[in-house]
Amino acid sequence: MSARAVGMLAPMAEQSEGSRVLVVDDEHSIVDAVSTALRYEGFEVTQAMTGRDALVHAQEADFDLIVLDVMLPDLDGYDVAGRLRADGVTTPVLFLTARTTLEDKAKAFGLGADDYVTKPFSLAELVMRVRAILRRSRSASPGATPGDELRFADVVMNSTAHQVWRGGVEISLTPTEFRLLRFLMEHPGRVYTREQLLDAVWGRDIYVEARTVDVHIRRLRKAINGESRSDIIRTVRSAGYALDSEGRA
Repeated sequence: MSARAVGMLAPMAEQSEGSRVLVVDDEHSIVDAVSTALRYEGFEVTQAMTGRDALVHAQEADFDLIVLDVMLPDLDGYDVAGRLRADGVTTPVLFLTARTTLEDKAKAFGLGADDYVTKPFSLAELVMRVRAILRRSRSASPGATPGDELRFADVVMNSTAHQVWRGGVEISLTPTEFRLLRFLMEHPGRVYTREQLLDAVWGRDIYVEARTVDVHIRRLRKAINGESRSDIIRTVRSAGYALDSEGRA
């Protein structure tokens, strides 16, 4: 990841100005290379090299995205992501790690990760993935005006405020869970395959394994159903998922 590689990244038409990214890695060369590439593209970058520093930065400032290594010297990236979500921080997270197993990826997405990039990686691809995440995050409520709401059964979603209630009780969702629920609420009763949900929620310009959908559906079910509420997400075997008052198949 040389300076020459960074220089090969052509500026893109999309606006990056004002987008703040926290880059967390314990390797100076990676932090510097990623930060240089993102700054070249117009992002504002803050660096951290430990999990505890990452938590301090993420809790004290508003970021649009966190690029987070897993293997950190104190708290690992999974711990950092878990603590942030527990504290109500919903900033999108892109894991950047040498761990390549399916179990590691499932754990990351289970914690609400928005993407997972393995080392070694291309700086150009990383920038494209960062842009894709930010694009999805910002399009969560395209053209919305204050008070815009979606309703299904006893679930109410305000796209503008990025809030969800069920039975009058507010529910905390990660950005990806919010987009997934919003898409299903926009098309109640219709069955969508995993591939269709990946295209609609994660985007066609990024590769994510189909199993990711299952992980996020489980997390979304847990969030909106709690211990006693009826399940409004129906699993259609060999087909996909639908928002349906009949619930789980």
